[in-house]
Amino acid sequence: MLVKIYPENPNPKAIEQVVEVLKKGGIIIYPTDTVYGLGCDITNQRAIEKICRLRGIKPEKANFSFICSDLRHISDYIKPIDTTTFRVLKKALPGPFTFIFNANNNVPKLLSSNKKTVGIRVPDNAIAREIVLQLGNPILSTSIHDDDDVIEYSTDPELIHEKYEESVDVVIDGGYGDNEPSTVVDCTSGDFEIIRQGKGDLESIIGD
Repeated sequence: MLVKIYPENPNPKAIEQVVEVLKKGGIIIYPTDTVYGLGCDITNQRAIEKICRLRGIKPEKANFSFICSDLRHISDYIKPIDTTTFRVLKKALPGPFTFIFNANNNVPKLLSSNKKTVGIRVPDNAIAREIVLQLGNPILSTSIHDDDDVIEYSTDPELIHEKYEESVDVVIDGGYGDNEPSTVVDCTSGDFEIIRQGKGDLESIIGD
């Protein structure tokens, strides 16, 4: 199913429809402030396993992100962080960053794996944040990759729908996606170590 939602003013009924799909263990493809993502409810084990099968990865090896609507719930999933780190997060998010933290005990329970770290995302995209807000907990997410050798990520929601309509329950058309992923920042040692430079410019935020 292809659902058109406008990012400037997401239709509450359409968001509700997507949330219902997630609550029933469905898989969605949705827009972020970077590339399109493949997501499910983090509390649904079967949905997580389905995403792993789709991507051909084992749950314990997967580098998923938790998509949050804001910073309120991150302490539910990560070990305590210092004030400096939290200040940087407040400046950087919502934005095109994935921050990797040491996971607390809730994460292995959710993923049935021995994950010691977790990636946290708060995308600057009203559709993604509204879905999480209405769902009441984060969604587990991974990027949609393109088979094209030149273009790494799929950007056209209609083409994404054509490719994945048999594999997922909903594809959200939120307009063309970006072809540049988020900047991944490892915060597990207490410092900010960029392990993948993407769309987000962390230096400008830390330098403020």
